[in-house]
Amino acid sequence: MAILTSLINWLSTKRINQIDHFRKYPVETQQETIFKLLAKAASTEWGQKNKYSTITSIKEYQNRIPVQTYEDIIPYVERLRKGESDLLWPGEIKWFAKSSGTTSTKSKFIPMSSDALEECHYRAGKDVLLLYSILHPETGILSGKSLTLGGSHKIDQFSNDSLYGDLSAILIENAPFWVDFIRTPKARIALIEDFEEKLNVITRTTINENVTSIAGVPSWYLVLIKQILTYTGKTNLLDVWPNLEVFFHGGISFTPYRDQYKCLIKGEQMNYMETYNASEGFFGIQDDLSRNDMLLMLDYGIFFEFIPADRMSSGSAPAYTIGEVEKDVNYAIVISTNCGLWRYMMGDTIIFTSLNPFRFRISGRTKHFINVFGEEVIIDNAEKAIESASKATGATIKDYTAGPVYMSLTSNGSHEWLIEFEKEPSDLNLFIHLLDDALKSVNSDYEAKRHKDLNLVMPVVRSLPKNTFNKWLISKNKFGGQNKVPRLSNSREYIEELYVIAGLVST
Repeated sequence: MAILTSLINWLSTKRINQIDHFRKYPVETQQETIFKLLAKAASTEWGQKNKYSTITSIKEYQNRIPVQTYEDIIPYVERLRKGESDLLWPGEIKWFAKSSGTTSTKSKFIPMSSDALEECHYRAGKDVLLLYSILHPETGILSGKSLTLGGSHKIDQFSNDSLYGDLSAILIENAPFWVDFIRTPKARIALIEDFEEKLNVITRTTINENVTSIAGVPSWYLVLIKQILTYTGKTNLLDVWPNLEVFFHGGISFTPYRDQYKCLIKGEQMNYMETYNASEGFFGIQDDLSRNDMLLMLDYGIFFEFIPADRMSSGSAPAYTIGEVEKDVNYAIVISTNCGLWRYMMGDTIIFTSLNPFRFRISGRTKHFINVFGEEVIIDNAEKAIESASKATGATIKDYTAGPVYMSLTSNGSHEWLIEFEKEPSDLNLFIHLLDDALKSVNSDYEAKRHKDLNLVMPVVRSLPKNTFNKWLISKNKFGGQNKVPRLSNSREYIEELYVIAGLVST
């Protein structure tokens, strides 16, 4: 045991030094990353086509390779799924992380190389534990198990040699053997495809385990926690798992769920630590729990570029490297990775809150915003407004989505918010006014469009019946796993579908 402890301490010290290095030398770390990627992929079909072996500078790489979207790489993905190798990244790609689709595809299938699993996702998992342990030296997290609410995976319809699934399912399926000693439930349970069945089995098999941490998407864990409390007759999750001390959360904003978690997990011992991982890679970890931002992880085999979100449609928007970004600018992320994504526009936007070290907040999606009237409302605006209105009226929100109310010959435009409240506001009309005021305070474009009701009038807020969003997700075959409710849209598609499920009359 003493030898094992010494080995763990040595490995931890080594990794802490590596993290400190990229904090101090971010530009150099990223330069090293891109040239390692280019060298490793030089012999692939993509690398030979674009003459990777002759690239000698980052500017040359940017000039030679255009920014890619998923639509651009579909032909390569289809070939990879049929069993071809050495296309975008050396070797065979066995696994594909399935995520929500684009305007032209129902689903995206992101190639998942063994390098991406080892150097990015699994390294990140260990870093999360390490950074948490630094923040909490007296932690007992390793004395128990981490609860995993996994997704599912299937044999690929393209080839029997290829598999796809939620990122969480792929990570569970490929995890090293020792993970079983610190994780619950067993992999076969975590990978049950039917989400409701999975919840029932997890509830029965984990309530007597010593769970010290949980990790995953807040909305789905809320469903599980409520079921466990109902099953056990408890009102506090710490009465089920008294040694539970941390929730490592990611995937969606925690802001709308924080108050609910405090009600269901009552105790000063509970901590919440944000992470930022996606099918395309693992990008950030909250390294200071007193802040609401995350440290950008620069040595996971991912090269970052950042395009100002408000210039994306210009066709000539600059792509900045890590040494060129500024604070408080909304950037779309472009990545080159060790799974063969090259200058790939992944669809997320972030805002840097610190440049030494590089810390950031997720601000939204490049396609999830409302800009029908020139108001440029992004998810970050929406989350802040929702939080402000909820606190002032005592409301607790389970889920929401928002979209436009289009102008007509006799009326101006507006925004419509469909909200499923866990706890209704004390005064819905006051909630609406506070929501509107908060949006004006965080978004000058929205404020300008709302001036004297000349363009936009007061938003409409409709309270939805319980479980409306879950029913909508079930209807889309997206219940459970890493699926999430789209927060903002430039169309009324989601609103109209929710109307039907909630039994509302369309406006």
